[in-house]
Amino acid sequence: MLSCNATSNSGNSLRMSSSTTTNSATINPSKNTTAGQQQQTTPKEVSEIRLNLANDWKVLSSIHQMLVDEKAFCADPQEWHEKIVDFVQPDELKKLIDLKIEENQNYTLEEIQKICQQVIRYSVKTSHGRFHNQLFGQMDPYGLAGSWITEALNTSAYTFEVAPVFSLIETEIVRKVCELCGYGQGDGIFSPGGSISNMYGVVLARYRQFPEIKSKGMFGIPPLVIFTSEESHYSFKKAAHWLGFGVDNCVMVKTNDRGQMLPEDLELKILEAKAHGKVPLFVNATAGTTVLGAFDDFNRIADVCQRHELWMHVDACLGGSALLSYKNRHLLKGLEKSDSFSWNPHKSLGAPLQCALFLTRHAELLPQANSTAVHYLFQQDKFYDVSYDTGNKSIQCGRKIDAFKFWIMLKARGYGSFGRLVDHALDMSKLFMEKMKRRQGYRLVMEDYQYTNVCFWYVPRSMRNQKEDEKWWQKLYEVAPKVKELMIRQGTLMMGYSPLQYRNIGNFFRMVFTCFPVMQQAELDFILDEIERLADSC
Repeated sequence: MLSCNATSNSGNSLRMSSSTTTNSATINPSKNTTAGQQQQTTPKEVSEIRLNLANDWKVLSSIHQMLVDEKAFCADPQEWHEKIVDFVQPDELKKLIDLKIEENQNYTLEEIQKICQQVIRYSVKTSHGRFHNQLFGQMDPYGLAGSWITEALNTSAYTFEVAPVFSLIETEIVRKVCELCGYGQGDGIFSPGGSISNMYGVVLARYRQFPEIKSKGMFGIPPLVIFTSEESHYSFKKAAHWLGFGVDNCVMVKTNDRGQMLPEDLELKILEAKAHGKVPLFVNATAGTTVLGAFDDFNRIADVCQRHELWMHVDACLGGSALLSYKNRHLLKGLEKSDSFSWNPHKSLGAPLQCALFLTRHAELLPQANSTAVHYLFQQDKFYDVSYDTGNKSIQCGRKIDAFKFWIMLKARGYGSFGRLVDHALDMSKLFMEKMKRRQGYRLVMEDYQYTNVCFWYVPRSMRNQKEDEKWWQKLYEVAPKVKELMIRQGTLMMGYSPLQYRNIGNFFRMVFTCFPVMQQAELDFILDEIERLADSC
C-alpha cells in the first residue's frame, strides 16, 4: 500500500510501504468521517445533466436530415441550382446567430437544433457541385461516412491500445503508398495538414545531418538553409521560422515560364550559400504548385541534391494524386529518388478535411528524430507488439484518426478507380481550355497546364477592341475580384482568383478540377456562361 512518511532529512515523500492493513498510517474512511460528511451533496445542475444526458444524445439523430434539408451536400446535379452560400456580411451575421457564450445557458434540444440549422444555412456548401474555390471540392460520401465513424469513436492515433484497428489501417496505407511511390520499406504518418507534413521533412533532414540538435539545440551550428521555388507553398517559410532557421534562410529559386524550378539556379543558390559560410540542408521540389499546378523536374533536382548531399523533399500535397493515375503517372517521374514527400488526399481525391500524409524512404528516421521517453503512454512492456504504437513518430500527442476515411474510400472503390477519376479530371481541364479557345474574351495565363489547374482571364465586352496599355491591364485585373463577389452574392458558382506577384501579373481566375464532382461537358459550358454573364453585367 502507499503511505505518506515524514523524514527529517528529505521532507515529505511518497514511499511504497510493506505495512499490513493494521498499520496505524492506514485511514479508515468510515471511522474518520462524521455522519454529516458521509454524503456529499450533488449540485442540482449536475444532477439535471446526468438525468437528461440520454435524451441529449438524440440531437445526433436529426443532424443528417438537417444537412439534407439545408442542401449541405447538393451532390446530385439536379440540385446544383441551389445556392452554394447564403452570404451575409459579418456584422449582419452576428445579429442572425446568437454567438455569445454565457456562464449559465440552458437551451432546449429544439433551440440547439435551430442554432445548428442556422449555422448550416449560412455556411459554404463545399460539397456543392459548383464549388471550385479551393484545391479541394466535393467530398466522397464514403470518406464522410468514415469521418463520422471516427468522430463518434473519439479516440487518438498514438497507441494500438486505444486505436487497435485504426493503427493497423494507418500502417497499411503507409505501406501501400511507399510501395506505389518506389520507397520500398519506407515509413510515414498522417499529419494535421500539408504544412506540418512539409515541416516533418525539414525536421528529418536536420536530424539526419545534425542528430545532436535534438538534445543540445542549434547553438554553435552555422546557419542552415532551405531551398524552394518562387512558385512553391509558403509553408516552407513558416517552417524556417518555426524551426529556428530564419525566414532569410529559406531561399527562393527561380522558375521557368511554366512555374517549374530551374535546377541550374538551384545549384547556383546552393554554391552561394556555401560561399557565405552557411550549410545547405534541404531542397523542396513541388508536384502541383498551388496556382499554376506545375511539377518540377524531379530527376534533375535529385541530381543536384546528390552532388551536394542535400535532403530532397517533394511537396506533392496537390499533385500526389497523380500517383494513382494511369495516363498521367509520368508527372511524378523521379519521385522515387526523393528522401520524403507529402500528399493530401483531401485535395484532388475528395477525402474529407483533413487527410494528409507524410512519407519517407528512411524507415527508422521518424521515431529517431521525434521520439521521447513518455513512460505513462509508450511503455515497452505492454502485452502486445508495441511497434504499432505510432505516437513516438509524431510531434503531437493526441492525433486525430485521419487514415480511416481514406482507407474506407479505397476499400469502396479500389485505388484504380481514383486513378481513373484523376485522369478524368485532367481530361476535363484540357477540354475546358479548348472550349475557352473557341469563345471570345477568354485568355489563358499560360498556353498549357500540367495538372488540373487552369488560370485565365475573361475580357468583358466593354473592354474589347481597346488599346491594351497598362491602364487597360489594371482594369482587367479588377474583373476577377468583381465577378467573384457576384458569384458569392448570387450563390451560383465559386471559383478562386490569384495574382502572380513575383511575375508582376495581376488577378486572374483559377479553376481547379477535382475527382468529385465527376464533371460532364455541359457543366463546363455553364461555368463559362456564368462568368460571361456576371462579368458583362459589372
